Amino acid sequence: MYRLSAAVATPVALLFSAMRVLITGAAGMLGQDLIGATVDAGHVLVALPRAELDIADHAAVESAVRDARPDVVFNCAAYTNVDGCETNLETAFAVNGEGAGNVARACAGVGAWIVHVSSDYVFDGCKREPYVESDATRPLSQYGRSKLAGEQAVAETAPNGHTIVRSSWLFGSRGPCFPATILRLAAERDALSVVDDQIGCPTFTGHLAQALLSLAAERPAGVIHVAADGQCSWYEFAQAIVEAGGLACEVRPGRTEDLGRPAPRPAYSVLRSERAGAPTLPAWPEGLDAFMAAGVRVG
Repeated sequence: MYRLSAAVATPVALLFSAMRVLITGAAGMLGQDLIGATVDAGHVLVALPRAELDIADHAAVESAVRDARPDVVFNCAAYTNVDGCETNLETAFAVNGEGAGNVARACAGVGAWIVHVSSDYVFDGCKREPYVESDATRPLSQYGRSKLAGEQAVAETAPNGHTIVRSSWLFGSRGPCFPATILRLAAERDALSVVDDQIGCPTFTGHLAQALLSLAAERPAGVIHVAADGQCSWYEFAQAIVEAGGLACEVRPGRTEDLGRPAPRPAYSVLRSERAGAPTLPAWPEGLDAFMAAGVRVG
């Protein structure tokens, strides 16, 4: 368990008055960046990775939240194996659906605000203009359905104390992600085929973490979309990654249907917010620059 007292924190920028913060899923890519942002802001932190807190365990969640006495809980815990969710339905819904409800219920019990992280996969991708918060959800995959179930559980269980943040195509310097994989493969091969028929907003977790902290301070209720500015295909993203890495690998456009993946993906999942005061993130190329500057973990 990662615990830090505000008295020993050395804030880089104390943006808000100190809060007591609990992070679930703290060992994940977003969770680790959120730890860094929370420490830099001088908040009191309890960070729990899955090894220390399985959010599918209702009793364990109640105990952890009660002991931490947080002002805000960031629920970053999720089962994110999109293809695995197609066959591991029980796990997907236990974590992404019921687990999110467990965290929200525990928050409501102690008067804490929950910031729950959700996904662009709650949409079917049939639009050709950005999805906003009021658009109807229609997930194509079991992963998307489980994440939508989590949104509903949070809203129902903590009706007066939640912010649900949908984001898109997360990548970061503290865990396995698309840019790290592309850099590894591009160093090993002369050419790569990457799909050009899925469009989204690659979002750097370092940027998203800062936005989540601002939302915790402001506490807007309901659903809010927070994703990188701009849009691109996976193919265009891969081209930019290879160029940023100074690699000679050729990137060729491919088709999703040729991959034979078990879970369907939305063809278009660009997110924008229609809510006044919603956080705005830098454009995805700036996120890629930040990723490269942070030091590459190739995976």
